[in-house]
Amino acid sequence: MFQKSFSSSFVGAIYVFIGAIMFAGKAVIVKYLYINYKIDTVSLLTLRMVFSMPFYVIILIWHLKSKKEITKLTTKDWLWMVAIGLLGYYLASYFDFWGLQYITAGIERLVLFIYPTLVVLIGAIFLKEKINNIQKLALVITYCGLIIAFIPDIKMGIQKNMVFGSFLIFLSALTYALYLIGNGEMVKKIGTLLFTCYAMLISTVMVLIHYYITVGQGIFNFPSQIYVLCIIMALFCTVIPSFMISDGIKRIGAGNTAIIGSVGPVATIFMASYFLNESFSIWQIIGTIFVLAGVLMISLKGKK
Repeated sequence: MFQKSFSSSFVGAIYVFIGAIMFAGKAVIVKYLYINYKIDTVSLLTLRMVFSMPFYVIILIWHLKSKKEITKLTTKDWLWMVAIGLLGYYLASYFDFWGLQYITAGIERLVLFIYPTLVVLIGAIFLKEKINNIQKLALVITYCGLIIAFIPDIKMGIQKNMVFGSFLIFLSALTYALYLIGNGEMVKKIGTLLFTCYAMLISTVMVLIHYYITVGQGIFNFPSQIYVLCIIMALFCTVIPSFMISDGIKRIGAGNTAIIGSVGPVATIFMASYFLNESFSIWQIIGTIFVLAGVLMISLKGKK
């Protein structure tokens, strides 16, 4: 029994570790495509969603066929599903891809990683949830870390692009936090896997509408290298890690997942340094440590 439990926990930890690193690679691929191929944000996001969609369709069909009983959703449920799905997979992704045009992949991951603190703040402001002393300390540590990470830019004089890009990534973190707050009831009702598939497919439709309105054509006129990298991003930085993390949470719990998942921002920094030649100062390293510490305190306290 102990052996089986240990084996399951070990597998869960490996899933979360690898999944977090895979997720971290997304920002590096997006930034690489911006630098080398000058592709626009909407087209890049569209390619990511279109190449991810078949996998989620297959998983959705398989899951629905394998279930003996399927929970029926009301019209209200579907409207809520659409709203939450658009927050988490459309707006959050759009702001993230847009912001990466202006800031480094390392800074993007650092700002994006603060979303658990936003969940706490939103809960306190709108849901009247109390913030305890540990959470208050965690919030101070996290945002002090962000300030420390930006010290080199403050010294040089923060450029408008840096401010605008960081603001867009903050909006991505905010919309993702809202998505997490809002998806609780639906996940309880139909499960994480089914909810993820529905939300992703709904968002893909919205992205296609956005593309048709703003760009309209030319989605198949890019160099072949762009499609190869977008397929890699869709499969290895979206689909596979999303289910690895989900399974990992089931095996080891959200608290342990938060600890192991903190490897993500660190992995992004190393990959961005290797593939994009991004430099990372001592201030940014210290800031990253502060942010990781604050977010872990929030995540672990929330789990308790």
